[in-house]
Amino acid sequence: MPRPRNLLTAPVTALLLLLWSLPAANGFAASNTGDFGAQLAAFPASVPGSDEQPQPLPSLADMLERVNPAVVNIATRSVVRESNRLLEDPFFRRFFNVPKSRQRYRRTQSAGSGVVVDAAAGYIVTNAHVVKNADEISVGVSDGRTLEATLIGSDPDVDLALLQVPAEDLVAITYANSAKLRVGDFVVAIGNPFGLNQTVTSGIVSALGRSGLGIEGYEDFIQTDAPINPGNSGGALVDLNGRLVGINTAIFAPSGGNIGIGFAIPANMVSAVIAQLIDKGEVNRGFVGAIVQPLNRELAQAFGMISGDGIPQGVVVVDVQGGSSAEQAGLEPGDVIVQMGAKAILNVADYSAQAAVMFIGDEVDVRYVRQGKKRRTTLRIVADEQQAIAGQSLSPRLRGVQLQNLRQEEERMAGAGVVATEVDRRSPAYGFGLRAGDIIVGANRIAVEDIAGLREAVRRDNRQLLLRIFRTGRFYYVVIR
Repeated sequence: MPRPRNLLTAPVTALLLLLWSLPAANGFAASNTGDFGAQLAAFPASVPGSDEQPQPLPSLADMLERVNPAVVNIATRSVVRESNRLLEDPFFRRFFNVPKSRQRYRRTQSAGSGVVVDAAAGYIVTNAHVVKNADEISVGVSDGRTLEATLIGSDPDVDLALLQVPAEDLVAITYANSAKLRVGDFVVAIGNPFGLNQTVTSGIVSALGRSGLGIEGYEDFIQTDAPINPGNSGGALVDLNGRLVGINTAIFAPSGGNIGIGFAIPANMVSAVIAQLIDKGEVNRGFVGAIVQPLNRELAQAFGMISGDGIPQGVVVVDVQGGSSAEQAGLEPGDVIVQMGAKAILNVADYSAQAAVMFIGDEVDVRYVRQGKKRRTTLRIVADEQQAIAGQSLSPRLRGVQLQNLRQEEERMAGAGVVATEVDRRSPAYGFGLRAGDIIVGANRIAVEDIAGLREAVRRDNRQLLLRIFRTGRFYYVVIR
């Protein structure tokens, strides 16, 4: 995304509203906006030259003194091969007698932020894109030390990574329950934008459950107007008690400047993913296998799922895939899922967010409505071992395509992948060039080995479907829009 600039008005707003929230014991309390002006006017102030002691001003300084040491600077170094079209041209190399093996490399550096989540073990969480392809990772602590970090594991689907450093005199942050966040809550973003250590900006929670942005595979973002700039990635979004409510990950800046739209991964999702990385070194998401769609007003009325305020509740199951957790739990098309675990499911974003933290071996209580009757079942999360599926279950762009994992004799020719066994001539995929017998070896620039891998690659980008295919001994690209 384009490089943003700082927004200066958010801290002033936060300060005024913090004044408003001070308890009555400080001589400053307001029950409504009408009282605020009067209370502010009555707030004691010192007069130059007077003997009165000035009253302490409201400040976030005490909280930040506790929290800032838990936010670290992350520097990465890597070696990349320089691309030169002339040197890659066979005619140029032959004419000037340039050896094909001659390659030029250069070292690159990048910077981001991280948050200490376990001081005793030396665990630090950051964004996966901050440390992607890094050969060396250094962590700068607030006391001036620089520590070499080891990458324990990463989860690109939610853009999180776990690092470990020697556990010496570190300070860890405390998780908040991000499910209790509300729009309008004050938040503070802490990070290292542009390499400026320990920079703090403030704002409010602008929205919750943001999805469909095409940033990550699983999206359930907290949106905030606290200014987030390059280098803030992987930093902390905290509440006024200094508890972690999210990990800053992205901004929306179509004009190239900060327009007050930043996104953070909720702390509850961070906690669940990091626990998997600590335990296993990787994330093993299960195969739920229930394809759902949102309830518009008409569908909600048809299924009897309109709430008292007239807002549709839940998501409707449109398909259940064979061998999946959903099939084993007895879910059927037409069921309306209203709760998974402790999370109420009001829309598809809620469903996707819950699927992001459901791992192989988990058991999740599901409440749903079937033909007007409330029911419940248990999802026992299993691995995705499907051998053949209808493409539409992965993406509407693959409607009319039948997919199957490669057999062993086919793997010797093309490596791993997924073969399109049937492609309907009337389907969008056929119109864009996909043919029966094509072997899909990549999707959205991600290597694909089987149906489970294709599912995850398709999930990451809903704007288009870029397929790398193997056909008659050669590789091709097909874009399905």
